[in-house]
Amino acid sequence: MKPRILITNDDGIFAEGLRHLWEALSEQCDITIIAPESEQSGVGLAITFRQPLMVSKVRWETSTEAWKVNGTPADCVRLGLSTILDQPPDLIVSGINRGSNSGRNLLYSGTVGGVVEGALRGIPGIALSCVDFIKPDYAQVTPYVLPLIQELIAHPLPAGTFLNINFPDSSPLRGIKLARQGMGYWIEDISQRTHPEGHPYYWMGGKWVEVAEEENSDVYLLQQGYAAAVPVNVNELTDHGVLSQHKERFDGRFVSK
Repeated sequence: MKPRILITNDDGIFAEGLRHLWEALSEQCDITIIAPESEQSGVGLAITFRQPLMVSKVRWETSTEAWKVNGTPADCVRLGLSTILDQPPDLIVSGINRGSNSGRNLLYSGTVGGVVEGALRGIPGIALSCVDFIKPDYAQVTPYVLPLIQELIAHPLPAGTFLNINFPDSSPLRGIKLARQGMGYWIEDISQRTHPEGHPYYWMGGKWVEVAEEENSDVYLLQQGYAAAVPVNVNELTDHGVLSQHKERFDGRFVSK
């Protein structure tokens, strides 16, 4: 029986990366595509609740069910699981993203956000990204997509865990290593400009913050020519060290006796 795969992304349903992802899986998997109608990069886990969501069917090859949504990747997954799909998928795959989601950047990523939404509901997933934003080498990624799916199905991740996988822009690829999430991230690089009416406005650019990285981090491994797969868990967000160390003092100050 073919695995049921829900595909989404944040670059939009007609993005080249999504097309490559579908082509890599279409023969071996039962695929449904539910993706934003337009680019949603940088929206993270955002959801839409101040305007109506519109869902439209998209004609796709080989009778693949495909839908576009005027919302975020998380919206797409929510609508898929609650409304569009008859049963939950075995796996959610998001991408292939144009641009890196390595380091702490994953917190901003709409690509990752779609997979997080599934992980919160106990559905495992993979977020796939190319480091190169200008000319991503999707052809370098696609041979690994099906084996990664097969690996995840044969060796399931714990509840609430997904894989965040980034591919370098170097070639040939040296392979994929399981890694820890790096510490680097993009910080704002703001350009102030003047509107024709005379008032200022701002363009939110970004610049990479260099951080000393562990050699088993995704940021470091990408620099060495490896793809990096980070298992990220969203089931337990508590800092248990802080909880155990400060609970008695904190409760003693703020709880009436």
